[in-house]
Amino acid sequence: MKPLLQILEPLGIDESQVPPVLISGLSVNSKTINKGDLFIAIQGTNKNGQCYIADAINSGAAAVITNKSYTGNSEVPIFKVENCRKSLSIIASKFFGSPSKSMTIIGITGTNGKTTTAFLVKSILEKANLKVALIGTLGLIAKDFKYQRTLTTPDPISLHKILHDLNTAGFSHVVMEVSSHALDQYRVADVDFNIAAFTNITPEHLDYHGTFEKYKNSKAKLFQLLAEDSKTIINTDDFFGETLSKKLSSKVIPFTRKNQIGVYFKTINFSIKGISGAVNALGKTLSIESNLLGNFNAENILAAVGISIALNIKKNIIERGIKECPLVPGRMESFSLQDKGIAIIDYAHTPDSYNKVMVTLKELQGNKGHIYVVFGAGGDRDKSKRPRMAQILETYAKHCFITPDNPRYEKQNQINAQIVEGFKNNKYSIYDNRNQGIEAAIKISKKNDIVAILGKGREKYQDIQGKKIYHSDLDILKGYSCELT
Repeated sequence: MKPLLQILEPLGIDESQVPPVLISGLSVNSKTINKGDLFIAIQGTNKNGQCYIADAINSGAAAVITNKSYTGNSEVPIFKVENCRKSLSIIASKFFGSPSKSMTIIGITGTNGKTTTAFLVKSILEKANLKVALIGTLGLIAKDFKYQRTLTTPDPISLHKILHDLNTAGFSHVVMEVSSHALDQYRVADVDFNIAAFTNITPEHLDYHGTFEKYKNSKAKLFQLLAEDSKTIINTDDFFGETLSKKLSSKVIPFTRKNQIGVYFKTINFSIKGISGAVNALGKTLSIESNLLGNFNAENILAAVGISIALNIKKNIIERGIKECPLVPGRMESFSLQDKGIAIIDYAHTPDSYNKVMVTLKELQGNKGHIYVVFGAGGDRDKSKRPRMAQILETYAKHCFITPDNPRYEKQNQINAQIVEGFKNNKYSIYDNRNQGIEAAIKISKKNDIVAILGKGREKYQDIQGKKIYHSDLDILKGYSCELT
């Protein structure tokens, strides 16, 4: 329990207006209110929290924070602020004791590469005998902590509680994937980042942001949160990254595949077994061996090296961490198919990530065999990318199998029709059931062929009409005596 006055103090609310109330918790959901909680009525994408203030009070809310547009009255104290989301971030950090100030927080943002880079950094820091947690697309991953499924970046209440619990348990470092939604919605506005990294940017989430420019501006917010003594690691091969690097007051460590500055590969070799070579990191030469595949993962390795150098991790520790990093679930996972070729499961779901995956597979395959692709497009998301994904796949694939991939509230035939607009010839089949599409692709494949199953990674559901129905691409593969290669 904490005094309401103490929680509201950072908001600058007149002390004389704050009654001597004790607060037991924070909530933005009127259905989960406990007696004594502070209810923050935020404006959601589809619902306005102000409509649920009465419900929250009836359920025991001891006080309410809402936007200044609210005109209702109540015996429970109601405080009006300019920006509820911004206030929520401030309050959440304060309520849980500003835990990020006591730890080293590494934030990674970008369209692609966040998860793999985060796994590499976690592996490296663990080899340095540091207690490290990871928060991202695959949830909260921390030794001796119960696994938690989260948004890529959790809401402020969940996030600061997680950070508080990790700090209490002795974790010194947290590697965090930071989404554009989180930055736009102030979810991390009061997290004290010590390191921030930018991987790359291509058009994504335009259904939410509206324009590519607004999407880029959201990504840039992470670096605007940094103190001057913090460090940034930026992909300067990316035009936006290069532009961003010139505007920052914090120290910038560039990484690049095209130039010889900052962190870059002096020599590099790609094979079906992974990536090897020598990296120059601000004058230090590191020997790299990794089981990751493809040029795009070379960029992720450079980002991880840059972050580690910024944290003053020793060279041999960085080398070990990269070499011994476990494969990231659902990211270019390779499985051998009995009496056939191989299957690849990957989370790729944007035109840019499709292109990177397909270029990698084509290079590794050489002139042997064909590539078959199982894919779909998420419903109620950016529609403009659907035909572009088809155009890319058609360039590399022998045949494509269009299947559902979280249609949500959108009609599947409408999604399929927009995908098909991108095909110039009849190199595709449409399946209403993803299982059947995967099975058809496997059955048609032969030795030396690759079946690429894209979009879902290790997700275990299909999001259909508001219901999450069990589905696993991996489970389908297991029925074909697949082994992880």
